[in-house]
Amino acid sequence: MKNSIEPPRTKWSPDRRSVFLTAELVGGILTNSLALISDAAHMSTDAPALGISLAAMRIGRRPADSKRTFGYYRFEILATAFNAILLFMVALYIVYEAYERLQTPAEIESGTMLVIAAIGLVVNLISMRLLSAGKDTSLNMKGAYLEVWSDMLGSIGVIVGALLIRYTGWSWVDSVIAVGIGLWVLPRTWTLLRESMNVLLEGVPDGLGIEEIGASIRAKPGVTGIHDLHVWSISSGKTSLSVHVVSNGPPVTWPALVAGVRDMLAHDFEIHHTTVQVEDSPCEQAGELHDFTPEHAKTELQNE
Repeated sequence: MKNSIEPPRTKWSPDRRSVFLTAELVGGILTNSLALISDAAHMSTDAPALGISLAAMRIGRRPADSKRTFGYYRFEILATAFNAILLFMVALYIVYEAYERLQTPAEIESGTMLVIAAIGLVVNLISMRLLSAGKDTSLNMKGAYLEVWSDMLGSIGVIVGALLIRYTGWSWVDSVIAVGIGLWVLPRTWTLLRESMNVLLEGVPDGLGIEEIGASIRAKPGVTGIHDLHVWSISSGKTSLSVHVVSNGPPVTWPALVAGVRDMLAHDFEIHHTTVQVEDSPCEQAGELHDFTPEHAKTELQNE
């Protein structure tokens, strides 16, 4: 797995999308279509989102230094969280506005609405094609891809709504489509936000089981116990692990034990950044498996 994804090298930039979303927003106002405004609102988050994503990826490639020993990879996750929160708020607003419109349906200019939505579909398909290469290896790029993907579905919904309004006269369909766009986006945005928060909180990355990792380390010959086990990631595909291993073997065998544990973690769990500390007896941090507070510090806190 590659550690980073190069930004798409293309003349199709977020600025080009900004031009269209402005036209779509104006068109939505002129045609009185909330569905079209909804699609423009979601796309309006894409322009800054794509710009932020690309900037975060460039910053994330900066080398580590004496102040940031893990480098700048976390910028990608911060950008993902920001984009998810932005899209979540827009979706909530659209759902609320659609509810208001359902109380008093408005007359919709379906012909203009259809043309603008069709152009929007083409714009989104082009953007999705450019982002598809990095969506599976970068949480940041996945966020940008999902935003454009939701816009694409929104454009399809607006097209269907425009056709229904044009041939049936059901103007309330416009509000229903807008609600559908909002409800479609909300759960996926929440999932992306949850994933980014898990990284920021240094939680165990998805797809890895802390119990399975611990059992695999304990199964190594010479290991009698483990403690202070931590597994986290600083960005997509960059998982780290630290653990204290208790061994009943002589110190001369410890280098081979460390090498065996590290090789197993790399081969079985794709964890390549590991810190393994070997001890002949549990140290003061052995009170709990994942705790990093020394026992004497706990005692002092309890006595205060």
